[in-house]
Amino acid sequence: MITPRLIYKITPRADWQAAEAEGVFEGAPIDLADGYIHFSTAGQVAETAAKHFSGQDDLLLAAISVEALGKGLKWEESRGGALFPHLYATLSMEAVAWTRPMPLGSDGVHSLPDLEI
Repeated sequence: MITPRLIYKITPRADWQAAEAEGVFEGAPIDLADGYIHFSTAGQVAETAAKHFSGQDDLLLAAISVEALGKGLKWEESRGGALFPHLYATLSMEAVAWTRPMPLGSDGVHSLPDLEI
């Protein structure tokens, strides 16, 4: 597997803004329950949005530098045997390359920015 330069986190805007104010993202409720922060690769974002965020509006997509995450980042098998990035640490805002809105279209599908694969 070729390790991408960026991985992605989908989160409600309010949760992300609170994390920005703190300087660290500890995770969404599912992340806290599972013991790690869930991320997606560029090729996994649309499916993750459809499966876990269907119908939710006011979401942000954050691009995270893989290099900045260090040893806490693990690639683990999940849906259909695909490898997903999981961070076994808190996420420093310094690792965030950018954030973009993910508006919900009239068709109920989230609009995604162009993603680096």
